[in-house]
Amino acid sequence: MDLEIQDRAFLITGGTDGLGLALAQRLVAKGALVAVCGRDEERLARAQELLGSDALCSKTDVTNSEQLDEFISATLTRFGRLDGAVNNAGRSAGTAIANSGDDEWRSDYELKVISALHVARQVLPALETTHGAIVNVLAILARTPNANTTPTSASRLAGLALTKALANEVGPRGMRANAILIGLIESGQWVRRAADANVPIEEFYATMAANAKIPMGRVGRAEEFADLAAFLLSPRSSYVTGVGISIDGGMSPVI
Repeated sequence: MDLEIQDRAFLITGGTDGLGLALAQRLVAKGALVAVCGRDEERLARAQELLGSDALCSKTDVTNSEQLDEFISATLTRFGRLDGAVNNAGRSAGTAIANSGDDEWRSDYELKVISALHVARQVLPALETTHGAIVNVLAILARTPNANTTPTSASRLAGLALTKALANEVGPRGMRANAILIGLIESGQWVRRAADANVPIEEFYATMAANAKIPMGRVGRAEEFADLAAFLLSPRSSYVTGVGISIDGGMSPVI
């Protein structure tokens, strides 16, 4: 399928590793222009190498509004347009409510909710010009908040509500907003956890899939996420908005 994104420009937070980088690579392979941001200089350098000299790779802390504004401004200056924005910055954070602290919750919401809100607010003028799209990367925990999954499950649910409200607001102006709710998918954080545990990554993933009782019997691949996200960003999904699509191998108990 031709996604019709040749020479279109996309911005991805948390795009120097894992799912964000896989999406950036997919977009570039389809002829698009990409800007990604992250905090780790080594990952930024690797992303630049993989994405090529046309890509913008920015050292940015998404919880710092000034740095985030600079990243968005640099993207618009570099490409002269913006056709889509992906809020992918995040990390796994799950503790018992009784043992969690206020600062832990504030930090999680700053990273996952406030930053996504800030990006959306800042890019809407550019997206209105191109009839572009926003994709918020969330987690199936937004719909199935089990014990010991906060603050992530709560912040991801907030992200889902933000997505729906945004879609309703910007739809009349020709823009779209959707969410992708991921289950267990290959990513840099799991690679690092496997390394910390001194466990081969294949064994780590197999154990995760077995413990989670994933119907498909395996964790997802980053490129499978990238295919879905690229479609939602493209004009080929022009009538899809205000939805949260799960990509979890059947793991979630809800439809």
